[in-house]
Amino acid sequence: MLAVPVYNMKGEPAGKIEVDPAALGGRVRHRLIKQAIVAYLDHMRQDSARTKGKADVEGSTRKLYRQKGTGNARMGQIRTPIRRGGGRAFARRVPRSVKELPKKMRRLARNSAILAKIQAEEVLVIDELRCQQPKTKTFAAMLGALGADRGVTVAMHERDQNVYLSGRNIDRAELRLVDDLNAYDVLRRRQLIFTRPAFERVVSANGK
Repeated sequence: MLAVPVYNMKGEPAGKIEVDPAALGGRVRHRLIKQAIVAYLDHMRQDSARTKGKADVEGSTRKLYRQKGTGNARMGQIRTPIRRGGGRAFARRVPRSVKELPKKMRRLARNSAILAKIQAEEVLVIDELRCQQPKTKTFAAMLGALGADRGVTVAMHERDQNVYLSGRNIDRAELRLVDDLNAYDVLRRRQLIFTRPAFERVVSANGK
């Protein structure tokens, strides 16, 4: 069993949560984590590049001059890729096909990443995360008290507008709903903080 520490917003210890590694896949699957992260970053690309081929540039298709007898090198049409202003030899086209990982693989990769973070003692649980009003100073003070001000991902069980507005302007701090959490979000930052309901949802048998 693994133990995950629980704190309140003031940084004071509030107990521990025992976690069975089997609830997170039993072991860390490094190859699957890499596959999931590569696929996620591939989907994040804008993928709007498009260059013109020989058929796309303006110009005649007539041969510039006859093949022999001029003393010049052989030359075809003006749109050839070897001439200035010609089309690209291997023009980039869109859309580009991107491989989609199955949902079970993405979930298992996320759980493996969380398990790796727990084993590295980089996961915390907040007993109750509440902000009475949007205030960045309050959220920053909480991160400082938890020692998570050098990069953190906060996973919440539900959308809280005050919490989101309080933490969105903090450098190297990201707020995510636990249902949207993926392996890249888990490993991108130094620390990973869950609200208690969010963590319970992840380690439960029906967690998503």
